[in-house]
Amino acid sequence: MIVKLLHDKGLRADHCFDAGLASIGLSVVAWALSMQAEASGVSRADRWGIFVGEWAPTFFALGLALSRYED
Repeated sequence: MIVKLLHDKGLRADHCFDAGLASIGLSVVAWALSMQAEASGVSRADRWGIFVGEWAPTFFALGLALSRYED
């Protein structure tokens, strides 16, 4: 089982929850930097923000799975 393997390698639920929160913050930063650094406009900045923001649900789901495994 993947969750057992991740837990045995040292990954804990708190790590995944922290990564999910960081991903949300990073999506805002990626959007803002893309708006300033590129002349491509809002649509490209939106794509960068959405791309990074899509990681958060995966991290939260792994965190929930690990949390249940740890209990």
